[in-house]
Amino acid sequence: MLWQIAITRLVRSQGQELRQPGDLMSDKPSNTAAAAGFQNAEAYEQMMGRWSRRLAPLLIRFGGLSDGDKVLDVGSGTGNLTFTALKLANVAAIAGIDLTPGFVEFATSRNTDPRINFQQGDARALPFEDNYFDRAFSMLVMQFIPDAPRAVAEMKRVVRPGGTITAAVWDDFSGLPSSRMIWDIAATLDPALKRPFLRPMSKPNEMAAVWTNLGLVDVEQTSLLIRMEFGSFDDYWLPFTKGEAPVGQLVVGLSEPARSTLTEHVRRAYLSGQPDGPRSFASTAWACKGRVPD
Repeated sequence: MLWQIAITRLVRSQGQELRQPGDLMSDKPSNTAAAAGFQNAEAYEQMMGRWSRRLAPLLIRFGGLSDGDKVLDVGSGTGNLTFTALKLANVAAIAGIDLTPGFVEFATSRNTDPRINFQQGDARALPFEDNYFDRAFSMLVMQFIPDAPRAVAEMKRVVRPGGTITAAVWDDFSGLPSSRMIWDIAATLDPALKRPFLRPMSKPNEMAAVWTNLGLVDVEQTSLLIRMEFGSFDDYWLPFTKGEAPVGQLVVGLSEPARSTLTEHVRRAYLSGQPDGPRSFASTAWACKGRVPD
């Protein structure tokens, strides 16, 4: 009963996350990131930033990057893709845009390169002129943008003919076991809980269809694999208790007894009958790229 009451409170107070994916967030730019649970940059770095740094070079190499390119990073977050791009090519400039002020401030505080500029803005109304960039990237954000095809259309608008648009999202349904383990256990404890899998842009070939429908050419969708490696259960679990991202919202939204119950069940799943220590999760992201026609 305590668990059921806690889940009911969470659904009422943070119901946008626990609704069906199409209803995930308000269309108001000021509410979008907050509704998905992205507000605390330092907590995000602990929970996901360390893994996005592993994904970034794979995504950039898939999409392509050359010396002298002007690059746009849509949903730049804490800046991990932007900073990785500088290590892979001698780019001319990188503009990072993100909806969350705290993320923009955090990324800016880490930056020492004058070629980089982070600013707040809406991916669906990019504040850049037509045909300005050589390449646009978006990492781990498309599934949280209401009307994501509109954001892709904006990326196409600001990238020159012949330039490329590349994006990646986690395969939440089958490729992110470190989070799914928590959601599945929570849903077992309370079958009324709706698990937020199969968000927009995260189904097989869904991004490729959007890219093609928007007139991009040489479209290719693939999957990118990294491993999320944890030193102990605390290393795995504690970042989720900071309230960042949808699964973090789930954890902190519970009453203390319900959270303790969830923690114990997740601990047993992590340990799997063995002593506490390192665990490694194979984690997969969908990635798609396409070229703006000449």
